Amino acid sequence: MAPAADTPDVRGMRLALRESMWAVGRVHPNPPVGAVVMRGGVVVGRGHTQPPPGPHAEVMALRAASEAARGSTLYVTLEPCNHHGRTPPCVDAILRAGVSRVVVAARDPHAAAAGGLERLRAAGVEAISGVCAEDAERVLAPFLHWARSGRPYAVLKAAMTLDGKIASSTGASRWITGPVARAYVHRLRQRLGAVMAGIGTALADDPLLTVRHSHSSRAVERPPLRIVVDSRLRLPLGSRLAQSAREAPLLVACAEGADEQAMGALRAMGAEVLPVPARDGRVDPAILMQALGARGVTGILVESGGELAFSLVETGAVREALYFVAPRLLGGRDAPTPLGGRGFATPAEGIPVSGLVARRCGADILLRGELT
Repeated sequence: MAPAADTPDVRGMRLALRESMWAVGRVHPNPPVGAVVMRGGVVVGRGHTQPPPGPHAEVMALRAASEAARGSTLYVTLEPCNHHGRTPPCVDAILRAGVSRVVVAARDPHAAAAGGLERLRAAGVEAISGVCAEDAERVLAPFLHWARSGRPYAVLKAAMTLDGKIASSTGASRWITGPVARAYVHRLRQRLGAVMAGIGTALADDPLLTVRHSHSSRAVERPPLRIVVDSRLRLPLGSRLAQSAREAPLLVACAEGADEQAMGALRAMGAEVLPVPARDGRVDPAILMQALGARGVTGILVESGGELAFSLVETGAVREALYFVAPRLLGGRDAPTPLGGRGFATPAEGIPVSGLVARRCGADILLRGELT
């Protein structure tokens, strides 16, 4: 697609998009929004969404601009909110500041927050939308999907060999990919705000699932929510996940009717235990995703074994697939692959992946595509 014309509005919005990146991974469940105030072609204020319950991007930018905001143009990557949530409506702040023009990239699909542009227009403020919309929607993808569907934006990640193995026939999986790929995954955990694994992965690898390798010093400000799908509550209390539950949030999703004593023991460690209706004796993934969405979980990086991965794909919960392919061959007829489960009967029944792109990630190749 051809790049947008280099107009003053496009230049202003690109600055707002750049500002929004300071909020990525830090403000869940709020969207990572950036705003810039310009007057006479000069930036007089800029800001991004602060961690809850802090101010939104528009308020931060207007505060920075102070009196210079009167008669200015405000560029913001998402439509200003028009409702009382943790903070007052941003539209109120814009009107009080005397801004004469508002340029928006993406409209807000959240029913409670929408209508900001209409209210601005009714008050005599020139308001337009759609400038650099595709760029903004990429940054805002988890929030926009959650606002429209009520479910988190789930990204399925797998690290596999060239012959499609995620571990050897003995279960060994450290390390299939190199350090560059592993650091990239940690940044994804931070960006999406939650990471999910199944009990099989938890028992086999004893992972921590925190952010430890990131270029951002802000990685530790909001550790991702760690979600373990553990239908029968087999997670050991001595595991690194349970032992760190007071340092980084841990949610264990179990099947309804699971052992009450095990629930109490995990809760005493600082974990949250979420009973979910079962399907075939296991946590129903569709109901789990709805429950997580209702709790404000907007994005999840799924780092599970093949069984949980397939159940999520089968129910349509996964929006994006990220496969890291390492330049090695492992073999083994019993070695696990990224998707297990019952599988699909024919190639035609398989889930299509669109927009597939490839890029180098150190010595490995990263394949990314969207599930349709």
